[in-house]
Order: sequence, then structure tokens, then C-alpha cells
Amino acid sequence: MNLPNKLTILRIVLVPFFIAAILIDFPFHYLAALAVFGAASLTDMFDGKIARRRNLVTNFGKFSDPLADKILVLSALVCFIQAGLCDAILVIVVLFREFTVTSIRLVAASEGKVVAANIWGKVKTVTQITAIIIIFVLRITLDILKMVPMGSALISNLNFIFYIIGEAALWISTVFCIISGVIYLKDNKDFISME
Repeated sequence: MNLPNKLTILRIVLVPFFIAAILIDFPFHYLAALAVFGAASLTDMFDGKIARRRNLVTNFGKFSDPLADKILVLSALVCFIQAGLCDAILVIVVLFREFTVTSIRLVAASEGKVVAANIWGKVKTVTQITAIIIIFVLRITLDILKMVPMGSALISNLNFIFYIIGEAALWISTVFCIISGVIYLKDNKDFISME
């Protein structure tokens, strides 16, 4: 197994640690989650660059790299629902898009074709990662502010404002998710046949 594929596998291996850091309530657990998420996101950045630069692009990499992205991002979104940090409808839209695209990839694979991610899929992933990082930074900021003597009303107001900012960032990424899904369906309509 080449280095880019090992980095992709590492991204998947980091997911349980990432989930634990979000869901287990310990001091600055969002900071720990951000550190793991950042490390996993860096593997995404490097695996593709290394694969192209060293001519190590494989069918496994074309299929597993976007799958690892989906596992990481969807894990964050589902955990955010449990933590009360995002809307379930948003996650359902993202899940619908991801299952649809993965289904098309599986149909293409059954016909011996590998459909790699397009530029819109990459934009979707970058905006999702950015939105997730924004939410973590806001939660970490709130954790720090809770240590400063201030009224609970102010903390409550900041919590609400930070929630709105995080939701807005996630919905922006979801718009790109929908756009990329529609383009993906259009570009791969040959694999969708009613016959």
C-alpha cells in the first residue's frame, strides 16, 4: 500500500478518537476534537498531492479518499446533532447527497469504471471542513469565556449567537453539497438508467 493510501486509512482510523473527543465531556474536549479533526483534514490535503506528484494515483485511492472524507465529515455532523450544535434537517440533506453519490459510484464500479471526485466535490468538502472548524473555534472560545467571571445571561447570549454563526456556516456548506450533488448526477447520468 502506497503512502497516499496509508494517509487515507489513517484518516478513517482517527474518526473514533475524533468522535470520543466531541462526545465525552472533559475540559476543553472541543479543543481535543479540533486537534484530531485538524490532523485528519491534513491527511486529506496531503494524500492527493502526494499521489499526483509521485504518480501514485490508484483506483483504491480514487474510491477511498472521498469515502474517508464522508466518514469524517458525517461523523462530525451526527455528533453535532447529539451535542445540540446543528440542525438534523441539514444532516439529512447531506446524508441524502452522500448516499446518492456513493450509489452512483458503486454502479460505475460494477461496470468497471471509477468515478473520481470533481472540483465541486472538493469545494463541498473544503466548505464542510471550514464550517466544522468554525464551530469548534466558537465552542472553544465559549469554553474559555466561561472561565472568566461574567453573567450567565451573557454566556447564554453568546451561546445562541455562536450557534447561529455555526448553523450559517454549515448551511453554506450544505448549499455547496447540494450543488455538487446535482452536478455529479448530471455528469454521471449514464449510470442512472431506468432500463
